[in-house]
Amino acid sequence: MASNNALPATGNGLIVSFGEMLIDFVPTTSGVSLAEAPGFLKAPGGAPANVAIAVARLGGKAAFLGKLGDDEFGHMLAGILKENDVNADGITFDQGARTALAFVTLRADGEREFMFYRNPSADMLLTPEDLNLELIRSAKIFHYGSISLIVEPCRSAHLKALEVAKEAGSLLSYDPNLRLPLWPSAEEAREQILSIWDKADIIKISDVELEFLTGKIDDASALSLWHPNLKLLLVTLGENGSKYYTKNFQGSVDAFHVNTVDTTGAGDSFIGALLSKIVDDQSIIEDEARLREVLKFANATGAITTTKKGAIPALPTEPDVLNLIKQA
Repeated sequence: MASNNALPATGNGLIVSFGEMLIDFVPTTSGVSLAEAPGFLKAPGGAPANVAIAVARLGGKAAFLGKLGDDEFGHMLAGILKENDVNADGITFDQGARTALAFVTLRADGEREFMFYRNPSADMLLTPEDLNLELIRSAKIFHYGSISLIVEPCRSAHLKALEVAKEAGSLLSYDPNLRLPLWPSAEEAREQILSIWDKADIIKISDVELEFLTGKIDDASALSLWHPNLKLLLVTLGENGSKYYTKNFQGSVDAFHVNTVDTTGAGDSFIGALLSKIVDDQSIIEDEARLREVLKFANATGAITTTKKGAIPALPTEPDVLNLIKQA
């Protein structure tokens, strides 16, 4: 008999991921600046899209909702979602704007710096009228970031989508995914990221984002971000694992140590793994032993994602993750 603390099965409920999908151009050589890079590989990315593919790769049900350019790159990205068994019914194409591009430098330690080409890119032009409301209403979990809050009309589309998902009873999952170069200023980023804070049921932030929002990285500053409707606050600490905070308990789960090549997508696969395990049984959030098993699984999923270049090619299947847990 499996004990009650065994890892829950991946759920069948639909997880809809809202926001941007773009192409990352990653240097063929790590540890060089963009100017020094001899060449670039194109890697599909965008945090919400990575989350959707992470869920699907682990055997869950995922959909992506967003706008792409009606160009070769946009159609390529839509094709990648479909190839990865992500429902693409929420995608619209913009005739007038290009699919967003980002040039990413990989420092020698696998951390990243970004230079974006979006003026404006198609994802920024998503309107409330573009939203597939039926798809949003069918979401058990509705997951989103903050990049879609930066400019109109996308900001209004984002707020409308949140409202529709909440009314339909979806669990709201928020990963702000701070990209400072995209915001007019740090103050504006902080203000807008926090403007929708109180709507979320689950919030996942990194240690860098915790410091950006509160000035410190410790339990007190994490708890200062708690709000009464929140069910689960997660702080990812890279090689130091992750911390969790709920109404009744808090704690930390150790990381898995792997040979890190590129941290792109690690946070996305972490949250994708967590959501795929709680989508059918949200009571896991209130049961510390089961939540810890799920977070161990999520930490392992994130760790594997750092072992290859680019997010999507590195996203693991469930057997890959279980294998890492067994070896550790």
